[in-house]
Amino acid sequence: MIAALDYPTLQHLWWLLCSVVGALFLFLTFVQGGQTLLWQVAKTETEKDLVINSLGRKWELTFTTLVLFGGALFAAFPKFYATSFGGAYWVWILILFTFIVQAVSYEYRKKPFNVLGARVYELFLFINGSVGILLIGAAVGTFYTGSNFQLSEYNFVTWTSPLRGLEAAFSIFNLSLGLFLVFNARTLGGLYLLNNIELSQVPEMEQRLRQAVWTDFICSLPFLLYVLVSLLLMKGYGIVDDKGTIELVTRKYLANLLANPWLAALLAGGLVLVIIGVLRGAKSSSRAGIWFAGPGTVLVGLTVLLLPAYNNTAFYPSRVDLQSSLTISNASSSPYTLMVMTYVAIAIPFVLAYIAYVWWAMDRRRLTVDEVSGKAY
Repeated sequence: MIAALDYPTLQHLWWLLCSVVGALFLFLTFVQGGQTLLWQVAKTETEKDLVINSLGRKWELTFTTLVLFGGALFAAFPKFYATSFGGAYWVWILILFTFIVQAVSYEYRKKPFNVLGARVYELFLFINGSVGILLIGAAVGTFYTGSNFQLSEYNFVTWTSPLRGLEAAFSIFNLSLGLFLVFNARTLGGLYLLNNIELSQVPEMEQRLRQAVWTDFICSLPFLLYVLVSLLLMKGYGIVDDKGTIELVTRKYLANLLANPWLAALLAGGLVLVIIGVLRGAKSSSRAGIWFAGPGTVLVGLTVLLLPAYNNTAFYPSRVDLQSSLTISNASSSPYTLMVMTYVAIAIPFVLAYIAYVWWAMDRRRLTVDEVSGKAY
């Protein structure tokens, strides 16, 4: 059956698989969001230990998923990987740096003879959850707004901005997408902590968490609204003929939604699930909000990643040379590589099942004060 797939189908399939990994990463940013809530919801050392240990059980999943996302793009779409990581390297270096200090913080925050002090490592965790996610959102935003690169006939990358990718943070659209992801991660972080910690032992902390969920959700709405309206109205980079010519097309992303109504359904369904999760977490006594808002975030993220690539659209457009823009068809690996990768991908459901089992084993009992006594990160 796999052998019968043609080259364009394999290209679209692998953009879908990479997008699924990216969307799962956005769900797992509840770890980063929870880190930024530390000083807001935890007022005692015990409460801090509860938050850090709860998130510390999952922080590797976020980083591993980000690395997997990059690895999948490298294998399936090497021209994009080389162009973005080779040209916009400052933004990617800063993103990776925030994840490095996150790992260091979980390792050394409560180590004996810690000369920096716990609060310095807590600051590192805040930077990872705020600056790191903001920059990731800005980088994703370039799928729509474009980047400053030019490719030679031998695919040599010339980056025309001395900021090397950091210029993405000066776009209102990119910043809005990044800030939405930051506040959404904080919302997910609050919902996860509500679900994972035995809050009957710290009832004041439960009230702070529910208030934080609601506040961050409200703060995310203006940025979400700006992004959605912009997507409906902005010009996009479309393939306009059989030669692969790229031109600016009026309301291209609205056309993509109309041409693929299932994308609109994913977006609407995802937003509804996020709202349900927030209401269950902030306006009721339920602790299950994360299991609505989490999948909702995956659906929204999947839409954001698929919309600029399908329906003959350049997913990594060049603002300085339209014909250097990257599409699914001109940036992918060879048919043989994609075919082999597709056979390997058959193992993905088994890996996901193992991850789900390990997650269930770790979280089947809520974290208690006794468990973190003397064992904090």
